[in-house]
Amino acid sequence: MPGLLSDEDAMGAALVEATSALAHGDVPVGAVAVHDGRVIASRHNEREQSGDPTAHAELLALSDAAAALGSWRLTEVTLVVTLEPCPMCAGGLVAARVGRLVFAAPDMKQGACGSLYNLCADPRLNHEVPVTAGIRAGEASRLLTEFFAHRRPGPPRSDPSAQEQPVAADGPDSPLGG
Repeated sequence: MPGLLSDEDAMGAALVEATSALAHGDVPVGAVAVHDGRVIASRHNEREQSGDPTAHAELLALSDAAAALGSWRLTEVTLVVTLEPCPMCAGGLVAARVGRLVFAAPDMKQGACGSLYNLCADPRLNHEVPVTAGIRAGEASRLLTEFFAHRRPGPPRSDPSAQEQPVAADGPDSPLGG
């Protein structure tokens, strides 16, 4: 059907949204909620701006999507996010019964959708969320790496294997709070 967003195009919108977080010093993570092939919500991290530790892009986008649809059940929504969700956000995906998750960069320190944990595919929970990972991961990783390079000045790591690892947004400025 013409006009429907592909995962790559939706991730492009999430990447644009992520850059908005830079204006107020937040970690550049963006999320868009897609319903019937169209974006119905678009948010970025706002923890620094709002002082709210739960103001992650994913949760903000889920809240806006629920308001747009008039229901907390988001079974027909695909959430597209630039960084693998943390445990809090993955829990929100399960609680909202999100239909599908698409993320760009894995988070090897706090990722809860396949890297460290996999709350989206835990049969003990009341809902499982299908996950597509790695869409435009290089672009999302570069955005995060550049952000943290400016926040944590110093020489680059001398361990070449560290450069091959997926970016992990950690530390006090992380979208995950670590």
